[in-house]
Amino acid sequence: MILGTAGHIDHGKTALVRALTGVDTDRLPEEKRRGITIDLGFAPLELEGVGTIGVIDVPGHEAFVRTMLAGATGIDLALLVIAADEGVRPQTREHLTILTMLAVRSGVVALTKIDLVDKEWLELVTADVAAVLQGSALQDAPIVPVSAQTGEGLEQLRAAIQSSASAVVARDAADLFRMPVDRAFSVHGTGTVVTGTVWSGTLRKGAATVFPGGFPVRVRDLQSHGATVGTVSASMRAAVALAGVDVEQAARGAVLVTGEGWTESAVMLAELTLTDSAVSVTPRTRIRCHLGAADVGARVRLFDSFAGQIQTPARVRLDQPIIARAGDRFVLRAGSPLEVIAGGVVTDPVPAERRPRPVSPFSATPPDRLLALCAQGGSRGVDRRTLPVRMGMSPSTVDALASDQRFFFTDRAVFSGELLEEASRALQELVEGALVNSPTESGVQLGELRGALDFSSELVDEALRLLAERESLEIEGAVVRTFGWKPRLSPGQSDLAERIVHAYCSSGEEPPTVAEVVARHGDDVAPVLRYLEREARLIRVSGEFYYCPEVVDRMLARLVTAMGEDREYSPADVKDAVGTSRKYLIPFLEFCDRTRITERRGAGRVLRNRQLARP
Repeated sequence: MILGTAGHIDHGKTALVRALTGVDTDRLPEEKRRGITIDLGFAPLELEGVGTIGVIDVPGHEAFVRTMLAGATGIDLALLVIAADEGVRPQTREHLTILTMLAVRSGVVALTKIDLVDKEWLELVTADVAAVLQGSALQDAPIVPVSAQTGEGLEQLRAAIQSSASAVVARDAADLFRMPVDRAFSVHGTGTVVTGTVWSGTLRKGAATVFPGGFPVRVRDLQSHGATVGTVSASMRAAVALAGVDVEQAARGAVLVTGEGWTESAVMLAELTLTDSAVSVTPRTRIRCHLGAADVGARVRLFDSFAGQIQTPARVRLDQPIIARAGDRFVLRAGSPLEVIAGGVVTDPVPAERRPRPVSPFSATPPDRLLALCAQGGSRGVDRRTLPVRMGMSPSTVDALASDQRFFFTDRAVFSGELLEEASRALQELVEGALVNSPTESGVQLGELRGALDFSSELVDEALRLLAERESLEIEGAVVRTFGWKPRLSPGQSDLAERIVHAYCSSGEEPPTVAEVVARHGDDVAPVLRYLEREARLIRVSGEFYYCPEVVDRMLARLVTAMGEDREYSPADVKDAVGTSRKYLIPFLEFCDRTRITERRGAGRVLRNRQLARP
């Protein structure tokens, strides 16, 4: 669990953390010299009944709000520090706004330096603080008077923190692992080390990836609060030794992840909560987007039809790619004047469309959000691997949606049930139309169907299975036809079929070519030939030659009689036995090879199986 401090400069945040933990979080020489916190500080805090929680001490100076944001995102509860002798100050209000925008719903307010004020003043300040907290993330937080110098109130503060921490819902350790990097440095003999707060999942030694850049790395060692551990999981502070990446590639703003589905975000869909800032948000407004430890330039487009609502759908276009996930909270700050202008929640970190429109709000039910993503994905569906990221849910939660009849899940993609029905209707109509136009055919080739339909092959295959189950279509090998379909000839084609059979059967071992039959009988020959082949009235020996079955029987019988079991025969050796010229012999022998009666070896052929020859 992570506790983050917040509050105005010099209100005693670092001194209070030192009094609670015994750790001085000001580690930089510049911090010691100036007496203020400049960068993030970290300390462990032992709480009875809770265990060790991580404390992030953030700077309070307005010049370091970006650093405060890097520490505040991802915390589980807040410790808002307000000096009793000064009361609420500008950074108190800004930090409180940030905590509210980040949806930090649990915390404690510490009213510090009570040794410097009298009881009456303390009561006035306490009432003023309670009024300021109304409508904020900490409106129900306890206000605890305390002095880091005298120790007064420390036990009460510790008890209040313990109570708040006990009410925090634990994050899912089985989720995808993600840790925004807030520090990166090199250790001699170890290499690159990154530190951060684990936002989700569990990490152990092995493969991982650093974004932006998608650098594959190997986790060499893990520590938490200075102790070597086998794993780190959600809401823990962690130091991770990495191989395969430089410090510059894993600096603050980078993210360490494991698992599939992570993609850098250049455009995000989000819901914004606008502050009462005087800065107007237009597509031309230059702003800063703070998400995790990332701080990048951005432009925001508020969707016109939603302008003025408390939760305003928006498109956020980023100057540099970051790693984001649905449900992530972020803060937008203007450059001039330097202030928070909005907070937001990501609804889709990697929308499929070039100019995406709003999707379902993050508060919508998981099925409704998945339906919206499926609609956005169109006929190609949604990449299943990306759903835990695009929906902000654990892989197991996403997989549970597979039982919902409104969806069709494959190994790689997810489609809406409506799209599956649409594909089924299109497939049925295509097969029926093809058979109306070609009644002599046994069906339609599956490859032709896939090429003609604007759906993924997975969706077509499922539509086929569904239609076959309903007995609307039937499948034989790679041929698809309507259920109960029988090829048929028209009266004219039936007459033509008889003439073609007569032509082939009367020509014996040297039949006419297909081109010669077409020249004699017309262009309608090809479908009739295929029909006769399927009905076994003709045998196709090669692309150019069909034979009467009785003729093939005679030729096979002569060939088998002429060939011994253990000898190779050249075409010349069997030419006279088969009783045909070389023009017809070679295609016939190749037909025998294909039907596994003979096998070609070296300069000749051997008899492979007498039993396969036609009787």
